[in-house]
Amino acid sequence: MEFDLSKKQCFYFNAISQIPRGSRNEKAVSDYIVAFAKERGLEYKQDEVWNVIVDKPASPGYEDAPVLVLQAHTDMVNEKNKGVEHDFEKDPLDLYVDGDLLKARGTTLGADDGYGVAYMLAVLDDDELEHPGLSCVFTAMEEVGLIGAGNLKPEDVHGSRYINLDAGGEVGTYVSSAGGATAVMTLPLEKEPNDGKAYLLSIRGLNGGHSGAMIHLELGNANLLLVRALQELKKNGADVQMVSFNGGMQYNAIPREADAVFVSDKSFKDITEVIRRTERDFKKELEFSDPDVRLELKEVESDNRLTKKCSDSFLDFTFLMPDGFKHRSMAIEGLTTSSLNAGVIKTTENEIVITDLIRSALESHTDTLADQLSILGSILGWKVEIKDRITGWGYSAESSLRDILKEVLAERGIEMTEMSTHGGLECGVFKGLRPDLDIITYGPVAEGEHTPEEYLDLGSFDRAFDVLCEVIRRAK
Repeated sequence: MEFDLSKKQCFYFNAISQIPRGSRNEKAVSDYIVAFAKERGLEYKQDEVWNVIVDKPASPGYEDAPVLVLQAHTDMVNEKNKGVEHDFEKDPLDLYVDGDLLKARGTTLGADDGYGVAYMLAVLDDDELEHPGLSCVFTAMEEVGLIGAGNLKPEDVHGSRYINLDAGGEVGTYVSSAGGATAVMTLPLEKEPNDGKAYLLSIRGLNGGHSGAMIHLELGNANLLLVRALQELKKNGADVQMVSFNGGMQYNAIPREADAVFVSDKSFKDITEVIRRTERDFKKELEFSDPDVRLELKEVESDNRLTKKCSDSFLDFTFLMPDGFKHRSMAIEGLTTSSLNAGVIKTTENEIVITDLIRSALESHTDTLADQLSILGSILGWKVEIKDRITGWGYSAESSLRDILKEVLAERGIEMTEMSTHGGLECGVFKGLRPDLDIITYGPVAEGEHTPEEYLDLGSFDRAFDVLCEVIRRAK
């Protein structure tokens, strides 16, 4: 299928794909949207975190209809395959069509949430589409804690009806989403000169994935599996002292790769024997989720190492801290209600930092998981900060927008699906700003988000846009 740039939604998806827009790097795409609004004489507001709100007056005959808010986030998760040369700070995405799917070579595609941004620009640029007053909200830094949405004020929500363009899969709409918090855990480093043999142990071959939508699959977490391999060495009599540990790229993506440099009194041969046994255990445990997992070992050089106490603190904390799937809903089949994801571990000159994303539909579960991390940290010498806390979005039985979407889909032979997600959606933030908000979510089929395998179904991209336009027409 052709990626037809004569279609407005394709044109604008391609346009924003030329602009680097990883989380916290949204100024350029924000300025692009501002320039777009200026060229068309539309009212806009751009704030200090690069959110943009663009308003378009109602079409004739729609003047008395309530304003309709459309919303999507401008940032994307920057992930690439090992060995791919791509600078997310300056390089455009390399888009290509594979059958009916749009992909990016070796990197994430940014369909999450580029399709929503493209839809809003296409709607704003369509003077033939009949519509109520539109307020298009382009938020920043969604992928790193809904920061852009959290910067909005109640007066920024210009209508009582709201379509979030970040989920749906063409045939459905979400009716609730999780809240949560970010845990940032820091260990100050104590170093000493190294006179022993140093090794680099790496883990590769894991699939990774979205830490909300895929956490219930219990995929292998590269960071925690690698720590477990190091603990296996200690259990088998090796003296292990860490030099550094680095794994994962985004705290909301289940990490696929990690690297540990450590010093040991054991020979390469002895360590290899333990590592091969551990690798066999991993392959058996992850036979159906991550069958290609592997551990790689090589000798390296290091002038220093962490002290025994500091090294043990790192290994014990990361081995014992809660992680992964925790609770499921007893009311909604298949819905995860609580989880953690140790997404990033990074060693700097003076400290090791773990960034962990806590997700939960229940405030009490968020509190409990945060408390567990804090208490464990206090015992083992870590500083634990809980921040960027957000509330969830609860189900509402009545929704006129949901009724319109259901009707439009039914006319196309589709029975609308109502879904709940363990992923974080900005809907909860908007509901908090305006409690009377009538909310639906919608979007095309796009899979593999937060991984280089991400794709956008081009046929679905077109069909979902047609549905969105029809919902807008009927929102009188």
